[in-house]
Amino acid sequence: MALPDNAVEELAFPEIIELNVGGQVYITRYSTLTSVPDSLLWQMFSQKSTKSLARDTKGRFFVDRDGFLFRYILDYMRDQQLVLPDHFPERGRLQREAEFFNLPELVKMLAPKISKQNSLGDEGCQSDPEDSSPSADIGRNLASLGAAACSNLAPGDGKCSGFITIGYRGSYTLGRDSQTDAKFRRVARIMVCGKTSLAKEVFGETLNESRDPDRPPERYTSRYYLKFTFLEQAFDRLADSGFHMVACNSTGTCAFAHEQTDDKIWANYTEYVFYRE
Repeated sequence: MALPDNAVEELAFPEIIELNVGGQVYITRYSTLTSVPDSLLWQMFSQKSTKSLARDTKGRFFVDRDGFLFRYILDYMRDQQLVLPDHFPERGRLQREAEFFNLPELVKMLAPKISKQNSLGDEGCQSDPEDSSPSADIGRNLASLGAAACSNLAPGDGKCSGFITIGYRGSYTLGRDSQTDAKFRRVARIMVCGKTSLAKEVFGETLNESRDPDRPPERYTSRYYLKFTFLEQAFDRLADSGFHMVACNSTGTCAFAHEQTDDKIWANYTEYVFYRE
């Protein structure tokens, strides 16, 4: 007995579907992926055949998008509600993912909300929450950017004042006799903390922004690091930009001792604070 045509369509996709989204594996129901009509996932998994869909080496359906943010897309498709963790830093990027997956209601939920009672200039004086989107930050800063820039200008040189903190983690080996030469290992990474505009001015293309992209110029960050690992090179750039070191601190702990040589491996963290008037 032959199956009717609609039965063939129902068998095109299994009830439980495995997805590979940007390297992250998700397992969900077919009904969840097709819960929002006309969305991109609804279009993908409402087809009569799976031949046009990309798969990874293990046969899972592959979507080349942000695997971390897709968990919130999937949560929304389960019950059409948006629940984000406190101080969520990727709201703007999640809105872009919602636009890609053609989820207009989710896009509206993620859109920045500007209070009618407060002007843009008033909002610019509020706190700096991490869960605000980059587009909202731009709107808040338009009215206050000119005044903020003028208030930070140093007389005569046209450069903004402020602090930049340089931090690094390193390690060194100290022998049994404390008078022997210490063997220092190279610095793995130099971190940069401070206002985004100052960090970009001083370090330019040598600043790695992959951990905190799209940060507006007047906001502060502690997620940048440098593409080189020479402290002297960082100090030269700061000096050339008119910065002077005003404070520093360092901590060190003994990680472990070698069983045969009694050499001790010490780990240290050091910060240098620079300021330009």
